Amino acid sequence: MDGDIARIYTDHQVEGVKPTWVMELLRLHLRGPMTITELAESVGRTHSALSQKVAAMRKAGLVRTAPGADARNKLVTLTPKARGLVELLAAEWRATEAAIAELEAELPYPMSQVVRDIEAALARTSFHDRIAVKLASS
Repeated sequence: MDGDIARIYTDHQVEGVKPTWVMELLRLHLRGPMTITELAESVGRTHSALSQKVAAMRKAGLVRTAPGADARNKLVTLTPKARGLVELLAAEWRATEAAIAELEAELPYPMSQVVRDIEAALARTSFHDRIAVKLASS
């Protein structure tokens, strides 16, 4: 699915944007500059994961970082390039959500339910523990 979303960007001559960055770019557009910690919390990710993602988005020319109010924090802002893409990215996000809803209506078992069921199963026994047991028995 991410590959098909990336093809939409190609169709619209958008380069350097990964589908996995769109939530963060839209969040920065809506809320304005944020520290990596604030951005991570706002999208439900770890600081470490967002720090890596921000570095990649910075390399792609979509965000800038600057020291925050506290020297331990980095403030993340959109670049003019990213601001020029936000309207398309927001429209793609809405279209993707609609396409997912349409797809789920065609399936006997909605993808969103699969995610909830996997989360519940992993809450009972972590993926780590499942791998460790299989590894120990091999």
